[in-house]
Amino acid sequence: MPQPALSDQDNAISRTLVGARLSAEPLPDFPIQLPTSLEQAYAIQSASIERWPDELVGWKVAMLSPAEQQRFKAQRLVGPVFRSSFHTVEAGSSIVMPVYRDGFAAVEAEIVFVLGETSPPTGRDYSDAELASFIGTVSAGAEIASSPMKVINDLGAMSVISDFGNNAGVIAGPAVPNWATQKPGFLTATVTVDDATVGSKAVDAIVGGPLEALRRLVEVSSVRGFELPAGSVVSTGAITGVHEVELASTARVDFGPLGGFDIRFEHFRAKKERDA
Repeated sequence: MPQPALSDQDNAISRTLVGARLSAEPLPDFPIQLPTSLEQAYAIQSASIERWPDELVGWKVAMLSPAEQQRFKAQRLVGPVFRSSFHTVEAGSSIVMPVYRDGFAAVEAEIVFVLGETSPPTGRDYSDAELASFIGTVSAGAEIASSPMKVINDLGAMSVISDFGNNAGVIAGPAVPNWATQKPGFLTATVTVDDATVGSKAVDAIVGGPLEALRRLVEVSSVRGFELPAGSVVSTGAITGVHEVELASTARVDFGPLGGFDIRFEHFRAKKERDA
């Protein structure tokens, strides 16, 4: 991935954010100073991706708040997904996912794409049919959002983008058959946390549907100058909302006739930074 020039301050921010994740220690606030632009926040994110001791395999996509959309002239933000935090599960199965103790932790029902074709950073405005041609598989899944900063979402998009998009994992569950030809509302996602239903909506509830999330990711990749290679994971955004969880909580993400899966949460273990 191309690396933009980074100031000493932004390099220190990246080092602190990555250090908190690697040590699995809570971070009470954003380090030093919040970025003031998308370019600065993504530069910090890019530096952190280089520091992280794992392979980049894809991206999560999430909506900005209406106020942030107006301020930054962008609809969605993106964050990295790493190999060790991407999992596939079958309907009816269960999985244990790590989250940060005394930080932020949540589960989100999402549609997950895996690209079958490479999307180069051309800057083109693709049609829906062209975007769909990049997609190899479609799954009913989930994102695990977690950060050592409990206040990450309260601080807004600049904080979220800088700290890996608040991503800690993506789960691809049962396949969604014939997704491109299905009628709106054909599938409903329901999330329960500790046996209480916390959200239930049709999978196209997010603005523009899952395909619009891919469109916005392609736009960001063109601006940042990196391709989306075949095999890339794309988690397309929260369908029912962002549902906070605690350590030892159990969540279920269910997609009606396709089935669902259970998630139990445990705390992250410390890791080592990638060698320079």
